[in-house]
Amino acid sequence: MTFYALFLPFIAALFAPILTRYLKHNAAWVLAAAPALLFVHFLGFADGVAHGERFTGGYPWIPSFNVNFSWLIDGLSLTFVLLITGIGTLIVLYAGGYLKGHRHQGRFFSFILMFMGAMQGLVLSDSFLMLFVFWELTSITSFLLIGFNHAEERSRRSAIQALVVTGLGGLSLLAGLLIIWNITGVSEMSLLLSTGDLLRDSPFFIAAFVLVLGGAFTKSAQFPFHFWLPNAMEAPTPVSAYLHSATMVKAGVFLLMRLNPVMGETAAWETVLPIFGGFTLIAGTLLAARQTDLKLMLAYTTMASLGLLVMLTGFGSEKAAEGAVLYLIAHSMFKGGLFMVAGNVDHEAGTRDVTKLGGLARAMPVTFLAALFAAISMGGLPPFVGFLAKEEIYAGLAHGDTWSIMITIVAIAGNALMFVIGFAVALKPFLGPKVETPKHAHEGPVLLLAGPAILALCSLFAALFSGWFHEYFSGPMASAVMGHEAHITITIVPHLGLAFYLSLLTIVLGVLLYLSLARLRAAMAGLLEAIGWGPDRGFDQAIVGIVKFSVAVTKTIQNGRLEFYITATFVMLAAAILIPMGIAGDWPDALAFPKLYFYEWLLVLIAVLGQFAVIWAKNRLTAIVSLGIQGFAVAVFFMLMGAPDLSFTQFMVETLSVVILALAMTRLRLSPQDHRSPFQMVLDGTIATATGGALTLLLLRVLETDFDASLTEFFNTYSYQIAHGRNIVNVILVDFRGIDTFGEIAVVMTSGLAILALIRVLPRRSRSSSSEPPAPAGEAAGKMA
Repeated sequence: MTFYALFLPFIAALFAPILTRYLKHNAAWVLAAAPALLFVHFLGFADGVAHGERFTGGYPWIPSFNVNFSWLIDGLSLTFVLLITGIGTLIVLYAGGYLKGHRHQGRFFSFILMFMGAMQGLVLSDSFLMLFVFWELTSITSFLLIGFNHAEERSRRSAIQALVVTGLGGLSLLAGLLIIWNITGVSEMSLLLSTGDLLRDSPFFIAAFVLVLGGAFTKSAQFPFHFWLPNAMEAPTPVSAYLHSATMVKAGVFLLMRLNPVMGETAAWETVLPIFGGFTLIAGTLLAARQTDLKLMLAYTTMASLGLLVMLTGFGSEKAAEGAVLYLIAHSMFKGGLFMVAGNVDHEAGTRDVTKLGGLARAMPVTFLAALFAAISMGGLPPFVGFLAKEEIYAGLAHGDTWSIMITIVAIAGNALMFVIGFAVALKPFLGPKVETPKHAHEGPVLLLAGPAILALCSLFAALFSGWFHEYFSGPMASAVMGHEAHITITIVPHLGLAFYLSLLTIVLGVLLYLSLARLRAAMAGLLEAIGWGPDRGFDQAIVGIVKFSVAVTKTIQNGRLEFYITATFVMLAAAILIPMGIAGDWPDALAFPKLYFYEWLLVLIAVLGQFAVIWAKNRLTAIVSLGIQGFAVAVFFMLMGAPDLSFTQFMVETLSVVILALAMTRLRLSPQDHRSPFQMVLDGTIATATGGALTLLLLRVLETDFDASLTEFFNTYSYQIAHGRNIVNVILVDFRGIDTFGEIAVVMTSGLAILALIRVLPRRSRSSSSEPPAPAGEAAGKMA
């Protein structure tokens, strides 16, 4: 059943445009049934996972390489897939209301469902290759979603930027997974998790670590790869809400959590992750404070939250991992709700600029209440699940050593700034005096309200029923992250201690910064203006540099001169043969030719004379005819060696080549055209001699090796039995290599058709140009002037 569940979103995506054509925006109700069914299906695994079970399955994919299409359901993947399908259901409904009347709404439904299927496949993947395929598929589908408004240049740029950054990160991840596969000998996550210290003890651990981080950091927008995430706000709001709450941006965090049991507890892991995560946390919150666009404010806090998750995952304590788990779940709920709130405000009021909004609470009471609940959770206040996450974070970080103190300070500063942004988004557009907006503000339809309202209530219920929540979701997820059983006991009842006092400090600091938000925004604007350059501009400069470099290389290598192409090919061929042979000292033992009869030496002499005839030919026609002498000499050799069929083929090829080239040359000037200088002639002769000598040495070296007759015996044995043919060469071409031969024929036929089209088009154009009437006198005079 799970196998079919993996493909259900893609099947729904296939029918989305058709349903939308007939049901319009109401197709959202039908399409939302697909992720809702998946949510119910995977929820059925919760009881088994809560009791320590892991569910695996799959089918052979590439058996010769021991690669399977396999899945793994444990606490980590189950929580992720429930977030993906649950929030995905709400996003599909939300998109039905948000994009109502959009002419490409059916296409959007198709894209969002494919994106959902890619992310679902990623978190359920057990096979390394399956993980990589779905990992890159999320990049491709996010490209389609971010660039959905493809008529706008900014959307196209943002989509390409996201694809380039995350796509390159995917290649880095692939290299890292291949190294892990080579080190451990396993190609599935479930088997990797049972290898203990095998990966950590390998001398190639650092290489695997760096490459895996390349994939995770680009996907989860860690500094300095963070710039694509805010630019992705060019996508419609349903994409932003889904992208930031439960899907692609958390893929990197998922990967780090998945690999924590086998890559954690190392100096590299517990140093690099907290440093980059902490820096991303502070940078994201400060950049968020600079913004006035509601979506950009939330986007930068997503970047900050991802930094916090990376920092906690790499910190190394069990409580910190539990805090990361709780915060990830809480963030999915409050961030998805806040993005949908921002979309509602934009959709119903006509602007997202927080400085141009105010007093909307009376016109949009449900939206305001959902925003307030989400902000309370984001600020870490009871009675919402965000409070549980913040308490557990401080319990995991607050230790007496210098490193822990530094990380705790970073967490306090980051959480305080996120408190500011959360309440700025939830309060400033709704409270205060009424501000005139481009649209007459009013409450949105149920499709726009269901998502933020349900997520706010889920955040409340998860905290109120924390015992049940920990038993079935956060506890098993933390156990999977740590690699051993973990028990989370935090509740909404405050416990006096260091973690509680740090929470109070965060709230006080957050309130003070909220009251000074205007000054903070102005200070950040001045700082960014003083800095000037940033990674986003660096990306543009890198792309421009690559394009300029490509143009320069192309102009140098592809200069349009056939002579240069042939010379470069021969030089590289000679170098590819001679340099490895020289380095390895793998020269032929002797340069003696095999013993030949006198008539065979005569054929060699004829071939050599034919070569000199080509060189000394005074015109091209003579050179072409002389070139056939060598081919005919080789054909006679084939006949003497007992291969008349091959000899006949060689005769035919040489004859046709000479005839066709001679006919072609009749359309060209046949007078001598060699204008090379003596130096150029010597250089060309050197290259030709080096290439010919290299091939000769290579063939002599091959002849010194033992002859492997296995293929000969195979074709001798089976040509008649299988293909019922006695001519082995024909059988190889027509039967054993039938598809290859068919491809070659298709290429020749396509080339012939293209040439035929050119031959017919060019004379027609010349006739039409010659039959044009003369221009009027005035027009001709104007052209002359």
